[in-house]
Amino acid sequence: MPEEMRPSRLLEESIRSIQELAAEITQTVTELPENVLRWKPAQDVWSITEILGHVEEAAPYWAGEIQRVVANPGAEWGRNHQNEARLAAVAATSQRSKQDVVTGFGQAANAVVTALRTLREKDLRIESPSKNPRWGIKPMSFVLDHLIVSHLRGHRDQIIRNLNQFSTQAGKLRE
Repeated sequence: MPEEMRPSRLLEESIRSIQELAAEITQTVTELPENVLRWKPAQDVWSITEILGHVEEAAPYWAGEIQRVVANPGAEWGRNHQNEARLAAVAATSQRSKQDVVTGFGQAANAVVTALRTLREKDLRIESPSKNPRWGIKPMSFVLDHLIVSHLRGHRDQIIRNLNQFSTQAGKLRE
């Protein structure tokens, strides 16, 4: 099989990272009580539930952007932080059950992996302009690494920070 037709090492490593991060996040949040999941460390900081809702929407969005650019090389990709679907996904978590949010997060991670498995090495080398002027023209490997894998890792770390802050605050209340 020609090299450009094979899945790339980056794709394989990214899929493995996504699966591991999703499993770690799911394991971390599954047994948490509702009050911990919905607790906000500060007014302008997302709760764990909001983080999960955001990732549930964002990760498949970025995988879809990669697929769209692969199908239409040169097409502009991306969005800004005020995107309605992005904001609605976070806001909607307040009306969703814990189980629905956790299940939706897992399904989104699986959908991303499925989408990535359709890609090949050559697809990740396709360069297209971002709608975000900060990024300019980037290869799809950037979208995969920065906006899916690193983004998921960052939100895993944010969940851990939330839990640590909750524990610290709960400890102060017991004193």
